[in-house]
Amino acid sequence: MVKKLTHFEKKVYTVVKNIPFGETRTYKWVAEKAGVKGASRAVGNALNKNPFPIVVPCHRVVNSSGSPGEYAFGPDLKKKLLELERTKNVA
Repeated sequence: MVKKLTHFEKKVYTVVKNIPFGETRTYKWVAEKAGVKGASRAVGNALNKNPFPIVVPCHRVVNSSGSPGEYAFGPDLKKKLLELERTKNVA
């Protein structure tokens, strides 16, 4: 059973599920699109608890430096998923 999502988590997941295949966005960009500037770390925390990783592709969210950053399923898998999508940094 999925726990009840917070209003913020719902906003973050809605933003992230609309990141196109093969593209990435930054935690900062997601926070701004979710309407909460300066909440990059909170975005990361919300994505770490993502109960819908297939529908909400949180692996497409990267650090402002362009590095992949953390991933609930491990950094190696995140890098592999990004590689498979041949992502280009858009944000």
